[in-house]
Amino acid sequence: MDDYFPSDRSRETLLAIQRYVAEKAIISDDSGEPGLIAGVDQAFLDDQIISGIVVLKYGSLEVEERAHSSLPVDFPYIPTFLSFREGAAIVSAYKKLMKKPDILMVDGVGINHPRQAGIATHIGVSLDVPTIGITKKILWGSGKEPALVSEASSLLYEGKKIGWLLKSSKRSRPIIIAPGHRVSLESSLSIVKACLRGHKLPEPARLAHEYASNLKKSMMFTP
Repeated sequence: MDDYFPSDRSRETLLAIQRYVAEKAIISDDSGEPGLIAGVDQAFLDDQIISGIVVLKYGSLEVEERAHSSLPVDFPYIPTFLSFREGAAIVSAYKKLMKKPDILMVDGVGINHPRQAGIATHIGVSLDVPTIGITKKILWGSGKEPALVSEASSLLYEGKKIGWLLKSSKRSRPIIIAPGHRVSLESSLSIVKACLRGHKLPEPARLAHEYASNLKKSMMFTP
């Protein structure tokens, strides 16, 4: 399948694409420790979607590169179909990068999705890059909230582990972590933990959110 973000927006077509994405998703590690890791997040301004990617060195978390795209919003917000609203902008921003990351953290769910095809999985399969999904709320599944910082508990659906709840900082609720593509459950957690620096979100995701927000502000005040 070549078109992961089709112009045909019928429910039947979108469901067929999600089934294909779920079939192609690989939930295991197929490479060693990453050299570069990135986060991507979106902001909205009027009828535009702004996608910002920040690439960092894994370990030191020094920023290596930033890239962004701005595209018209051409799909409504429909729960469980976020990929078709935000995915094209993410792909556009990703293709502008000179330094492609070994892992991409996506603001959204991965396999913790009713059809195992959340936006992190969708982007991972469409670009064939390892991805991890990070959200602040549970979309699918359930789990016990961990109480201690750096403690994680399993996110389960019908007895199957589909992600993690991680207490990332003392003053915040747990974040939800799940593999997207080409990353194992265990590595999705360990990689996110390695990128925590005292904030609720791991640095790639936090800096991407900050970058997208700043891009939006600059566009608001550009004549």
